[in-house]
Amino acid sequence: MMTKWLVLGVLAGVAFGQGMKAHPRDGEIHDADTKAWWHTTEDLSSDAMEGRDTGSAAYARAAQYVADRFKGAGLVPAGESGTYFQDVPLHELEVTREGTTFTLVRAGSAEKSLRFLEEIDVTPGAGLPAMVEGGLVFRGYCGKDEVGDLTGKIAVCFGARRPGVTSGRDRVAAVRGAGAVGMVSVDDPAFTIEPPRWPDAYSRSVTIAGGTRAGAGSFVAMRLSAPAFATMLEGSGQDAKGILALGGASKALPSFDLNEKLRVTTHTAQKEYSSPNVLAVLPGTDPVLKSEYIVIAAHLDGYGHGTPVAGDSLYNGTLDDAAYVALILQFAEDQKALGKAGGLKRSVLFCAFTGEEKGLLGSTWFTQHPTVPKEALVGDINLDQLRPLFPLKILTALAVDESTIGATAKSVAGPMGIEIRADREPERNLLLRADHWPFMQIGVPSIGFIFGYDPGTDAERRYRQWYTTQYHRPQDDLTQPMDFDAAAKFDTFFYTLTRRLANDAARPAWTAGSKYAATSK
Repeated sequence: MMTKWLVLGVLAGVAFGQGMKAHPRDGEIHDADTKAWWHTTEDLSSDAMEGRDTGSAAYARAAQYVADRFKGAGLVPAGESGTYFQDVPLHELEVTREGTTFTLVRAGSAEKSLRFLEEIDVTPGAGLPAMVEGGLVFRGYCGKDEVGDLTGKIAVCFGARRPGVTSGRDRVAAVRGAGAVGMVSVDDPAFTIEPPRWPDAYSRSVTIAGGTRAGAGSFVAMRLSAPAFATMLEGSGQDAKGILALGGASKALPSFDLNEKLRVTTHTAQKEYSSPNVLAVLPGTDPVLKSEYIVIAAHLDGYGHGTPVAGDSLYNGTLDDAAYVALILQFAEDQKALGKAGGLKRSVLFCAFTGEEKGLLGSTWFTQHPTVPKEALVGDINLDQLRPLFPLKILTALAVDESTIGATAKSVAGPMGIEIRADREPERNLLLRADHWPFMQIGVPSIGFIFGYDPGTDAERRYRQWYTTQYHRPQDDLTQPMDFDAAAKFDTFFYTLTRRLANDAARPAWTAGSKYAATSK
């Protein structure tokens, strides 16, 4: 029986993408395999796919497109009930634009409104109050020893993201423990390795349905842009620019009361739905090793429609992550073209996950409800966070030293002139932010890659610029700057690594002393 999302996808016309004929960037691409990969990327991230938001009809079209391509490549369904699909049940809570306001109130002055999603955002949560008002007090980094008594107040905190400074989780704990009714975390504009971005596309919390959802009670957690912080401090006698500079340098910050209140009203909408992972298997050829699976994965979901940026409200998600769903499709079709000569000893499990942008939901659901034996999952390569914007000379490899996959990756990369590095920016927590993480939590050796660079180079400049102008924005689309030769080089690296892991006599294993080895069963 067809599920609701599949019916929607069929009614919307699932095969539209294969009819696309215009390929405006073919002149930039120098080999047939990369052209084919990019054509699939064009299909998956065209405007007609509407950004593939989790649970949407557009996502259903994309899921059916991927399933059709899996079938065409001769892959075996690995979803539920003999299909390519595994439904993930979800619960969504959205703080809506209509009915949500943020108002600065000061005696003797006109009220000032802060623009929702463009200057200020609120964390959605069960029990989010419809209205909260409290006096604003600035308490530096909001460490436990800085906050004092905050009963009935809204604490304003510098949102540091550096090691050795109060973390976001610790700020919330300290502020709530001191009796505050809310917290405003101010962006750190000096955190340039991943600069703050505005606007936010929307304010939604999506969780796996049926799970325990922590209530926010009467507490409201908010994020504020640096320019809006200056607005908040107008007339207070405090120097917003100077405070931000001190915080950005991790120096001591003052504490003061603003003699001003923030009134917050929120309106929320909730719904339940499902969204599918798309799963398929290329069966192995070895009588023994075919019972083991190398996982190759990318996330199919994007942001969909959201707050406009430069007049564009459609978040296409081309590099994040349509291009890498396209790459696992290309690998499947390349293997089909090779026929028996390209047979792999181990089976390869192809995964296009849903809900990654909402919190790794599809991969978490799969690892909790695997459609193949959990103990047969022997290694995972996750394709996300890849930005082929400059020549490929360096790859940052997440968890590179935790398993033998890292050593195999180095043995593949070396002859290609690619240096494999460990993550040099751990404060970004990239290890925890992509779909390899749930696999690591159940004991599966895993790896993910990022195009790397040396400090002060043009490559770094392009990478930082992408995070400022394209990341989670409508500008991550088919027209953005690309280095197609670098993309082709990575594709070759990925193909070779996957084949090596699938054919090696020894299965991937955690390295001695890895803290993740204890999670293996």
